Amino acid sequence: MSTTKVILVIGATGAQGLAVVDALLGPDADGKPSPYSVRALTRDPAGQRALELRARGVECVRGRFHFLIVVVYFADPLAGSFEDQEAVSKALEGVYGVWVNTDGFTVGEIREIYAGMLIFEAAKRTKSLRHYVWSSVPYASKLGGFKPQYRAGHMNGKSLVADWLRGQASTVSNDALTWTIVETLPYTEMLACGLFEPLNVRADGTVVFAAPAGRARVPLVALKDLGWWARYTFDHRAETSGQDLAIGSHVVSWDEIVKTFTKVTGKPAVYKAQSIEEWWANFGDGVNRSIGTGSMTVKQNFSGFWNTFADELVPRNMDWIRSVHPGTQTLEDWMRQNNYTGTGGTVLKSREDHGDWGLSEVAREL
Repeated sequence: MSTTKVILVIGATGAQGLAVVDALLGPDADGKPSPYSVRALTRDPAGQRALELRARGVECVRGRFHFLIVVVYFADPLAGSFEDQEAVSKALEGVYGVWVNTDGFTVGEIREIYAGMLIFEAAKRTKSLRHYVWSSVPYASKLGGFKPQYRAGHMNGKSLVADWLRGQASTVSNDALTWTIVETLPYTEMLACGLFEPLNVRADGTVVFAAPAGRARVPLVALKDLGWWARYTFDHRAETSGQDLAIGSHVVSWDEIVKTFTKVTGKPAVYKAQSIEEWWANFGDGVNRSIGTGSMTVKQNFSGFWNTFADELVPRNMDWIRSVHPGTQTLEDWMRQNNYTGTGGTVLKSREDHGDWGLSEVAREL
């Protein structure tokens, strides 16, 4: 019988979840085998990413939880998702820890908040569970004094759950539950696939980065570092009990991104600082679709996101971060290690699920 501690990862097939799984299954610093095995809950066990997990030697079985990674199969369309409380409760059975990363883009802010609270309640009822880790993000609205221009539903949903979680007991003992909040950031990988990727390559080969960020320095986290912090948190239950770990990899301006990009790739590049409305004009009609149940559109949501970071409302103590994780990646480290060329990323599952926004003719003129 396996003596590893089983960690349930909710959101295992997303960009963050894959990084967490990799870190949990990797050897420790001394090269010894990981003390953890992983159980994965996914709403689509037949999806490409679930199949890729199986191709790595992961055995996926129906409702049985003693294998390395388990994908739960149900007929209901919520099956395997974090809103399916029956599936969540069943997946929690027998586990030591759980990493919870809910997908607010699928369900919307209100449903994410409710589901996040119910997942913790299910965790409290699970006799084997000792460490509950909530993956959060900065509370945009609160950081901006609750002014409407800083509202970003995908940020507020997770952070409201985190605020509620701080009011719950966190106890380190052999028969009680500890919680930890890991406050993540936009991924550095979004430079290759997502909000931050270049919008045009001119005829002369110049790569054009555009953003409504002005000269702000924005904190980002590389997925490899995020995975490191997930492993650290489970490895250090006592030290992280009841703590909010505000993690990151680097704090950079778009001018620094362009300069580093040219240094690493040798390609010419420019940064076009735009207003929020100028930036939205680069995209097609996809920005007007609703997120989840329709509380906000894509445009409304990410306007709040950009305003929060452009006004430098998200602090990060990089000295503390590097003191705990000396191997934290610099932006140049990340670009070199990932052979970054400006495009080609496929890591963001939200793009796979919901498609991209489309580019307008405006972007082609940048």
